[in-house]
Amino acid sequence: MMDTEVDRELLEKIADLIGKPVGAFNIRKDTGCDGRQSTDHIKITGKDDKPGIDIRVLPGTKGETCHIPVIITKPGISEMVYNDFYIGEDSDVDIVAGCGIHNCGSETSRHDGIHTFYVGKNSRVHYSEKHYGEGDGTGGRIMNPQTIVYLEEGASIQMDTTQIRGIDSTKRYTKIVCGPGAEAVITERLLTHGDQVAESDMEIVLDGNDSKGRVISRSVAQGSSSQIFRPLVVGNARCFGHVQCDSIIMGTATIRSVPEIAANSTEAQLIHEAAIGKIAGDQLLKLQTLGLTEEEAEDRILKGFLA
Repeated sequence: MMDTEVDRELLEKIADLIGKPVGAFNIRKDTGCDGRQSTDHIKITGKDDKPGIDIRVLPGTKGETCHIPVIITKPGISEMVYNDFYIGEDSDVDIVAGCGIHNCGSETSRHDGIHTFYVGKNSRVHYSEKHYGEGDGTGGRIMNPQTIVYLEEGASIQMDTTQIRGIDSTKRYTKIVCGPGAEAVITERLLTHGDQVAESDMEIVLDGNDSKGRVISRSVAQGSSSQIFRPLVVGNARCFGHVQCDSIIMGTATIRSVPEIAANSTEAQLIHEAAIGKIAGDQLLKLQTLGLTEEEAEDRILKGFLA
């Protein structure tokens, strides 16, 4: 586990791991398991019928973290992985995922993953996922994640998804179904550059009374990259939903933001808003008067925007 400097650097970037993780973890490397550990309250087992793992969190588990990062260090790898999460009632846990690809060859490396969450009554999950690509090869770095979440009564999930840089193509699909009193918050941060392409479809279905859903998307498109966002909140009961998309566009990049809200109940309260623009000149000027170069000022603004 963590045999090379490349392994260690990727795991630090995508999962903030330095050394062996504490608590439950499963590290996947180049289509195989590179390390696994369960705890008394979080059990991780491999699937028998297809690639992937089952993560079972016992009822009442609180304050524990489970790391499940994926790294690809060779060109020419293509995989589809299925991970299922069963979160027992009255739990409060953090799940740290993420995928990093190091490709120095001419063949494409690709990771597709389907994560399905079943979150029990009154449980809370904080799920974070970072994507990152590197390497001086000509082969592509592709990731296509899917996340499906079912929230029982009073349950909640906070999803933080980040694409740092270096991913040539990504198609993300996220769907969360909320029961009575359940709450879903999705925060997406995305940076594309060069000729990269990113596509994101999100759907929050508010099925139960007093359920809540919120999508917060912030992105930066540089170079000649392109981005498409299609967030949707559906209100089927007495509920509240909010979609907010903010993007900065640079160079010859293109961005399409298509937020949608759909009310199927007279008691649904839904809001959406979207904005696309360039960096304000007065922001750059202010930082340059403090001694920063234009490039340094631009970098500082973008980091603050995506923070």
